[in-house]
Amino acid sequence: MNTDPIADYLTRIRNANSAGHKVVSIPASNVKKEITKILFDQGYILSYKFEDDTTQGSIKIALKYNSYTKEPVIKKLERISKPGLRKYSDSISLPRVLNGLGIAIVSTSKGLMTGKKAKQSNVGGEILCYVH
Repeated sequence: MNTDPIADYLTRIRNANSAGHKVVSIPASNVKKEITKILFDQGYILSYKFEDDTTQGSIKIALKYNSYTKEPVIKKLERISKPGLRKYSDSISLPRVLNGLGIAIVSTSKGLMTGKKAKQSNVGGEILCYVH
C-alpha cells in the first residue's frame, strides 16, 4: 500500500525521464488522470492513454524530449503538499513557479487546475506540485 500516490506518480515520471524512457506506465486514479490531462494541455508530455484492463487500470504516458538536445521537457517535478503537511493557498497568494515559466497544479473546489487558471477563477486550494 502506498501512502502518497501523487508522490509515487511524480517519482515514476521523474525516474523515467532521467532514464530516457519514451513511455511510462502508472497505476490509475481520478486525481492522476486529471494531473496527466493538465501536463498534456501545458505541453509537458507528448501523449497519454488511459487503459482500463485491470480493476484499477493504468495510465500510459509518452514523455516529451527536446528534439535537438534530447533533454526531457520536464526539468523538475516537485511535490509541495504532502500527507504529513498540507499546503493551502488562497487565490491572491498562489505562487508563480519559475517566474511564470513553470506551473503549479492546484486542487480546488472546482477540480484540479493550474495555479494561473485558479487565480483567474478566483479560487484557492491545496498546492499539489510544481512542474518546470
